Amino acid sequence: MSAAEKREARTGHAELMDKVYRHQRHIYDFTRKYYLFGRDRLVDGLALKPGARVLEVGCGTARNLVRIARRHPDARLFGLDASSQMLITAERVLSGAAVRAKLVQAYAEHLSPSLFDEPDLFDVILFSYSLSMIPDWRAALRAAIRALAPDGSLNIVDFGDLKGLGPLGESLLRGWLSLFHVAPREELLSALEGQFGAREGLVLLPGRYAFVLSCEAARLQNKSF
Repeated sequence: MSAAEKREARTGHAELMDKVYRHQRHIYDFTRKYYLFGRDRLVDGLALKPGARVLEVGCGTARNLVRIARRHPDARLFGLDASSQMLITAERVLSGAAVRAKLVQAYAEHLSPSLFDEPDLFDVILFSYSLSMIPDWRAALRAAIRALAPDGSLNIVDFGDLKGLGPLGESLLRGWLSLFHVAPREELLSALEGQFGAREGLVLLPGRYAFVLSCEAARLQNKSF
């Protein structure tokens, strides 16, 4: 694919996300709480040093950023999302909660501190059910690892491979998720299981429905996802 074709594909994805969330953003948090499991477990488990620089990739409505701010009021918060429509809602949510965060519309694979006009790397980067919606999720992970401070941490919660739900349950859920352009990243979970265990920060939810990972940046260097 040429550079021009890649730019066109990225532009098309942003337009798709705006189309998907133009109306859904108004009911997103209410509806997603019934099936985006593990988010609070990950967010509440973040161990942040004072003044930590925390970035959520695919921040959506800023629901997680607000929760982080309530637990860590001195954290410096950043959010990135491909959808301008979602960021409209995020700005409103942050304002209503009196939480300050710097938001940017951009693609995850372009992630860097410079997108936010910041010179320093991030202490914590969070992906909450966003990798399953990012077309080039491998590039997004590589960009996140480059943007992490040497002592920083990468934190992910997303759909698993669904194998514990049985053939019918898996088929039905995959079909439903596809309506929202969501695709569980089985290759990612397989790679993570090959390196991490429960004692090392990887947790599988029942039915392999979802997984939660928190790990140090150093452990992910030179990994090929």
